Amino acid sequence: MDDEGGYAYAGEAEQEAPPPPRRPARRRLTWQKLTFLPAFLVALLLATWLWFQQATLDTISQNALAHGQVSQCLWQHIRLTAISTFFVLVIAIPLGILLTRRTFRRFTPIAMTFANMGQATPAIGLLALLVIWLGVGEKAALIGIIVYAILPVLSNTIAGLRANDPTLLEAARGIGMSPLGVLSRVELPLAVPLILAGVRTALVLNVGTATLATFGGGGGLGVLITTGITNQRMPVLVLGSVLTVALALLVDWLASLAEVLLRPRGLEAGR
Repeated sequence: MDDEGGYAYAGEAEQEAPPPPRRPARRRLTWQKLTFLPAFLVALLLATWLWFQQATLDTISQNALAHGQVSQCLWQHIRLTAISTFFVLVIAIPLGILLTRRTFRRFTPIAMTFANMGQATPAIGLLALLVIWLGVGEKAALIGIIVYAILPVLSNTIAGLRANDPTLLEAARGIGMSPLGVLSRVELPLAVPLILAGVRTALVLNVGTATLATFGGGGGLGVLITTGITNQRMPVLVLGSVLTVALALLVDWLASLAEVLLRPRGLEAGR
C-alpha cells in the first residue's frame, strides 16, 4: 500500500510539474525576406537597362533624358516622398494620440470625416484645387500628397491605441505611473504594429501620388511618364514607369523590415 501510495504521489508530482520556460521567439527576419525583393529589383532594373541600350532614341527622347534629367526626376520623387511622409507622421500620430484621450474623444468623428474627405477626393482634382489656391510649385504638390496620405496613419493610430487591454492600463496606473508614462511605456509600444502598418501604407501611397506632382510643377518621375505619353516616346515612358514601380517596391520592402525590427519583443513571445 505504501509503495502504491508512493507511486501515486510521484505521478501527481509529475503531472503538476511546471512546463519548461518558453524560449523567446526570434524575429521573423528570414533570408528570403532580406534577399528576394532586392534580387527582383536588381533583375528588373538590369532588364530595363538592357532593353534601353538597344532601343532607338530620337531627338525628342534624347532631349528628355539628357543633362541628368533622369537622376534629377528620381531625386525629386524621393524628396517629395520623404518630406510628405515626415509631415504625415508629425501630424497624424500626435493627432491620433490626442483623439484617444478622454477630453478629445468627441472630436474623433469630425477628424476622421476630414481625413476621409482628403483621401476620397481624386488626387489630381485635389492637386488642381491646391494649384489654383497656392500657385504652381512644390508646395502645392506636397500639401496634396500629405492630405491624401494622412488617413491610414491616423486611423491605425487610433485603432491601435483603442485596442489596448484596459486591465493593462489600469495595472500601470495602479503601480503609480503617470499618464505620460502609461502612454509612452504601455500604450504606444502595444500599438506599434498597427501604427507601422499605417505608415507602410502611407509610404506606398506617397510614392504613387508623387507622380502627379508634375501637373502642379512639383517635378518627380511623373515628368518622364507624362513626357513619354504626350510625345508618344516609349523609352521615356518605360523608364519613368519602371523607376516608379521599383521605388514603390523598395519603399514597401524597407517598411516591412521596419515593421519586424521595431515590433516590441514582448509581442513576439507568443509566436
